[in-house]
Amino acid sequence: MSTATAKIELKNVCKAFGSNHVLNGADLVVPEGKSMVIIGGSGTGKSVMLKCILGLMTPDSGSILIDGQETIGLSPKDRDALMRKFGMLFQGAALFDSLKIWENVAFGLIQGRGMNRKDAHDIALEKIKAVGLRPEVADLFPAELSGGMQKRVGLARAVAASPEIIFFDEPTTGLDPIMADVINQLIVEQVEDIGATALSITHDMGSVRTIADYVAMIHEGKIIWTGPVEELDDSGNPYVEQFIHGKADGPITRRVA
Repeated sequence: MSTATAKIELKNVCKAFGSNHVLNGADLVVPEGKSMVIIGGSGTGKSVMLKCILGLMTPDSGSILIDGQETIGLSPKDRDALMRKFGMLFQGAALFDSLKIWENVAFGLIQGRGMNRKDAHDIALEKIKAVGLRPEVADLFPAELSGGMQKRVGLARAVAASPEIIFFDEPTTGLDPIMADVINQLIVEQVEDIGATALSITHDMGSVRTIADYVAMIHEGKIIWTGPVEELDDSGNPYVEQFIHGKADGPITRRVA
């Protein structure tokens, strides 16, 4: 992957919490217009990496570039401008219970971009239908929807403003296999429709094989392998091999309390 087309680039990013070095020199390139999926065991640094890219955490050292621009240490004004490029599908959908579905989908348009409610409603309705939900769902509240429907609403919200970059945090967690595949297919369709760059973290190998153009594996705070998804089964990396096949025996060890 050429850094000349990088949408996101991490260089030697480190982040520690006391003596726990969660990111330990992480390097990653996410090509523009492509879908990168980060895999790795629990506690290996996936979520911390995502939060550092989003600016929710500040790395101790290293560099995070978006479109070639250094994002660490941005002023609040520049950070706000950067955030306009982002969309996010949270692990638990993270909908606002007190808002109707269309208001959840339109939240970033109204609150973040100052769009009038009528125009925002029209866009929200369009996105709700795009993720396979009936138009009448727009006037319901999150508690009236199933978990799979809430995920669809979360996806609609993530793409509502046609962001340049979309982040997916464990997008199929808690869903049955059929609904998980539905969500994966919707992610592919929506990312392609708006031409976004996507960065996801997941344990679900079905998701990886469906939504990824490229895969990177993180272990002990470092990216230890990256390549096209087509090369995942022939990576030649024992850590990758153990992880994707879910084997207890291998270089990755798990301590049992």
